[in-house]
Amino acid sequence: MNTQSPWWEKSAHSDRRPILIARGRIKAAFRRWFEDREFVEVEAGQIQISPGNETHLHGIRVTVRGNDAVERPYYLHTSPEFACKKLLAAGEVRIFDFARVFRDRERGPLHATEFTMLEWYRTRETYEHLMDDCAELLRLAAHAANVRELSYRGVTADPFADLERLTLAEAFDRFAGIDLLSTTPDGIPDTGLMREQIRKAGIQTASDDTWGDMFSRVMVGRVDPNLGIGRPTILCEYPICEAALARPKASDPRVAERFELFACGVELANAFGELTDPAEQRRRFIADMDEKERIYGERYPLDEDFLAALASMPEASGIALGFDRLVMLATAAPHIDEVMWTPMR
Repeated sequence: MNTQSPWWEKSAHSDRRPILIARGRIKAAFRRWFEDREFVEVEAGQIQISPGNETHLHGIRVTVRGNDAVERPYYLHTSPEFACKKLLAAGEVRIFDFARVFRDRERGPLHATEFTMLEWYRTRETYEHLMDDCAELLRLAAHAANVRELSYRGVTADPFADLERLTLAEAFDRFAGIDLLSTTPDGIPDTGLMREQIRKAGIQTASDDTWGDMFSRVMVGRVDPNLGIGRPTILCEYPICEAALARPKASDPRVAERFELFACGVELANAFGELTDPAEQRRRFIADMDEKERIYGERYPLDEDFLAALASMPEASGIALGFDRLVMLATAAPHIDEVMWTPMR
């Protein structure tokens, strides 16, 4: 797309139109795939009490006036996750949502303020089922786009190849020479131990870096760019302190049932074996909001209905996939704006 021309000019639109038509084919193929497997499509409301409670996610605040003319604060959701899990608690078994979601402080080649997130959930099924789903959907996207490989800025991945499975500990060792789990004795992150490992690896740190700061620096600089090269990668078994909304792994409680999907060095999806312990989830949310307040000077409210719903939610696995990013890779588009019908200027 010509960045000097608005997207609605005929010449700019005609350049993007083949990509947008391919987007539609991929979306239609995905819908058929889910429906064939008895998933129900749902539509989560976009205005929520809380946009989500992870430290580095930023919501967009809106004000709603009721019939009494009183202004009340709400947020545009950053994910349909809370609403979808409430539906699981209500009795839904398999659901999916092509959700429009909103995130502040995110704009770039792979990031948009408003974008489409495909989320799906399986009750009473393990998160390994989601890994298999990812493999099938990558192949389906390639078929729908009439391509044999996924591509992003000259880096390719074969969607028809078996997915590589790599744990976080293996990735940190392979790409940075860091013994990750040794820095979280008894599952508790130790900043001093991480700093020792980081320095041995020749990575710069600041004196006030936390364990999480250093973890993120290694992920962004050493790990992420090397994933999904040649074939897609499942990066799994995150340290329990990076579990977010995932439950501990039964066979190794130092790590969580969490994985991310990568192709061409691009993160495509984030998946959990879902945590259903409301007390533990509340503890994590409060810790994340404390950290958010420390870093950004703000915090978001907790969705008390969501925490209450967790108590009656069945065991489940769930995943959020950046649909626009997948379309980018299936059409070799270099910027997320090229795969959106009406990108924000």
